[in-house]
Amino acid sequence: MSFGQSKLYRSEDYGKTFKDITGLIKNTFIRTEFGIAIGPENSGKVILTGDVSGGSRGGRIFRSSDFAKNFIQTDLPFHPLVQITYHPRNSDCLLALSTKNGLWVSRDFGENWEEIHKAVCLAKWGANDTIFFTTYLNSSCTDLGLLELKKTSDFGKAFKVIGTKIYSFGLGGRFLFASVMTEKGTTRRIHVSLDEGDTWNMAQLPSVGHEQFYSILAANDDLVFMHVDEPGDTGFGTIYTSDDRGLVYSKSLERHLYTTTGGETDFTNVTSLRGIYITSVLSEDNSIQSVITFDRGGQWVPLRQPKNTTCDSTARSRDECSLHIHASYSISQKLNVPMAPLSEPNAVGIVIAHGSVGGAISVMSPDVYISDDGGYTWARMLEGPHHYAILDSGALLVAIQHTSQPVNVLQFSTDEGQCWHRYAFAQEPIFFTGLASEPGARSMTVSVWGFRVTFLARKWVSYTIDFSQLLSRTCEDKDYTIWLAHSSDPSDPSDGCILGYKEQYRRLRKSSVCHNGRAYAVTKQPSVCPCTLQDFLCDFGYYRPENQSVCVEQPELKGHDLEFCLYGERELLKTSGYRKIPGDKCAGGESPGREETDMKKKCTSDLLNPGPRVAPPSSTPVAVAVVAVLLGAAGAGVFLVKKYVCGGRFLVHRYSVLRQHAEANGTEGPDTLDPGKGGYRDGYHDDSDEDLLE
Repeated sequence: MSFGQSKLYRSEDYGKTFKDITGLIKNTFIRTEFGIAIGPENSGKVILTGDVSGGSRGGRIFRSSDFAKNFIQTDLPFHPLVQITYHPRNSDCLLALSTKNGLWVSRDFGENWEEIHKAVCLAKWGANDTIFFTTYLNSSCTDLGLLELKKTSDFGKAFKVIGTKIYSFGLGGRFLFASVMTEKGTTRRIHVSLDEGDTWNMAQLPSVGHEQFYSILAANDDLVFMHVDEPGDTGFGTIYTSDDRGLVYSKSLERHLYTTTGGETDFTNVTSLRGIYITSVLSEDNSIQSVITFDRGGQWVPLRQPKNTTCDSTARSRDECSLHIHASYSISQKLNVPMAPLSEPNAVGIVIAHGSVGGAISVMSPDVYISDDGGYTWARMLEGPHHYAILDSGALLVAIQHTSQPVNVLQFSTDEGQCWHRYAFAQEPIFFTGLASEPGARSMTVSVWGFRVTFLARKWVSYTIDFSQLLSRTCEDKDYTIWLAHSSDPSDPSDGCILGYKEQYRRLRKSSVCHNGRAYAVTKQPSVCPCTLQDFLCDFGYYRPENQSVCVEQPELKGHDLEFCLYGERELLKTSGYRKIPGDKCAGGESPGREETDMKKKCTSDLLNPGPRVAPPSSTPVAVAVVAVLLGAAGAGVFLVKKYVCGGRFLVHRYSVLRQHAEANGTEGPDTLDPGKGGYRDGYHDDSDEDLLE
């Protein structure tokens, strides 16, 4: 890199060779924080944002529609505040926020821009051409709880106010969430809309105060995982899971680790098998322990101790302990953990993660563990911390040691981590900086990035290793076997039944040395199972105590009728304590009774009070603030019971307040944030009170 300009390179052969195309961007310096925006799918669209002096009229971008073969320089009438975002289904439509809080749109891939609204804090693409955004009415975006939520479906020709007194909003699956301040302005409640904000319902969740926050950990069209922070500086909260309407929530996991100082959570979606999530809990003695669910939060259990391992000093017994996974929290605490857990949808069952074996997470240097069945069983794969990648849909794993010393050796495995081979990719070692492969885990090539130190400077180098010569044979039918997911006892008729059905996969044998190829597609055969209690979550007002499978009443709700607000009516819930897990496909079998009776009493929340008016664009520009971002959208709400329904007090169990946890060695957390969950959060924080949205 030369002073004042960026060097731009392009490769058409998966990184084997690069061509210097700096001339295409006229030696302009490209912004480091949001300089490159890649278009959706295979559109070929690329936008580079230049770092132009703030005194100029506007910013500068370089646009390409042919995978960066050519660029068109375009001067903007504004300075971008955050990365330009593409319409999810039409890459010609772009959305941008300016440093003066203007909302700008382009419908011709950035050639022409129009400011459609002023005083905008946060904007997101919705379904079709809908744009949702918040605006401030007084001085700035710091007026959280006083914002308006608006939408436009015609690129700014008309606007509709769909919420007032907004603290934050987010989108997840088919749900629109709004965190809304109450009348007193001291607590917030979540409201949920299934029709893009035309109608709202309050979610049946505990409300939060000024020092607390909400975060949606994951969301799809069927289910929402919601974290609700505990009051005080505890560092933990409770995970709730929703029904398929996103309204009624059940307690899923208590003491879920989520630090208020760093905003870090270890919540991990295992994408290589359905229904599986891993996260961390904070125990009473302030140690951190890992738990896993195989049924989308219905039950959480410790991870099994890997074979041929002994328990470390954190365990009470040398023979009985469990595996504990290092994820974002460990990375934020600067432990020797170079990577978060890794799984890929087309590498069925494979999960790779750093961890320790004992009674809790250890601060000592971790080893790398692998599961080939989605997290049921584990084995130690590599000693010490490593960088790793999944290639060829799981047929090939590669790793390189994490060390401060120069390296020139890459390790690879063709049998899902059982045996490892070494390959010297360079004669002269390099200081390693990154391991990169094509997204999607279908490639046969991997690039190793690093530098060598000379007398005056660093020389950056990249080595690309192509394994197609090693795995030259295309896999045949004989190389595959039929594998039943979630199987633990083949003699049990219900073996493999998770979320109401079984799935048999056609999967590569570990002993087969061949390649799946880019055309490889995961094939599975589902079959429906009869219903059991495992197909049901604990209903509103019930929970599963730790290490129990039966749902029991929450102590604070015993003796109270379970009434709640739904669609503007007060509902009476008659339940035996269970409700079916959203997305569960079981049929017949056991079916606990459940009935919602309309009590014909209005209990509509007027907290949003949007009114039917169509609002013209606002005209007050001020400094912008971007609300924090994490994996899923976020929200807030209130448990409503008996006479406390629809306003006023509510009953909710409060747990013992512990001091803010900082690792087992007593070190304090970092002052700056460096999220390690695959993306960075652009965030505004006026205090510890934050709702985390995406």
